[in-house]
Amino acid sequence: MRVPDGVRTSYVVFDRVAGRVVAERRPRQVFRSASVVKILVALDYMQGREVSAADRKLLGVMLRSSDDKAATEFWRRGGQGRVIERMVRRVGLRETAPPPADKPGFWGYTALSAGDVLRTYRYLLDEAPKAQREFVLEQLRKSTPCGTDGFDQTFGIPRAAERPWAVKQGWSGFGDSPAEPCRGRRAQQVAWTDLGIGRPVLHTTGVVGEKIVVVLTLHPAGTSFRTAAARVTELTAQLV
Repeated sequence: MRVPDGVRTSYVVFDRVAGRVVAERRPRQVFRSASVVKILVALDYMQGREVSAADRKLLGVMLRSSDDKAATEFWRRGGQGRVIERMVRRVGLRETAPPPADKPGFWGYTALSAGDVLRTYRYLLDEAPKAQREFVLEQLRKSTPCGTDGFDQTFGIPRAAERPWAVKQGWSGFGDSPAEPCRGRRAQQVAWTDLGIGRPVLHTTGVVGEKIVVVLTLHPAGTSFRTAAARVTELTAQLV
């Protein structure tokens, strides 16, 4: 598979029927998570408690539409980096770690790898309590075309693969609002030098039929969202 010059890429594809990885590239390389970490945030918050209707609504928009305010609220309630420490132990993650000590509120600076995202999806599908599994997967199946911040969520798996799929996308480093606003219907409301801070990341992850697909990318500084999205979609299409 051809990876564009200057783009750091890791990916892994796991076939659940065969029970094995069928494609991978640098599965242990570390990236900053961007919004992919919201799956861990949701699972941590739901563990061992009755979730109110209001919180289910907030968790839903965080997962479906990648709402940052909702993520910040659950991150704060969970003790910030302690969310990640608990989920590392629960899921058996290897490269995942909380944000740098000087950025405790920046949940998107959580370190993770493609291998650990795969482990997270396998935990969700095979080990998480049924109520958690069904709720999270329902939201990921209903991923909205646009995030609440106006960025297009349809790059990667949604464009490269036919349904059924359930996805959680991630993006960071493209500014607070998109240069080209999303045209879909708007939604309702480690080694830290390796995180690529200052360079944009774009990730597509999810369950595609009987496969788990994870594609993590770090792009050269100044790369536009459109260019990065096209690259990620092309890479994902080759995989699926």
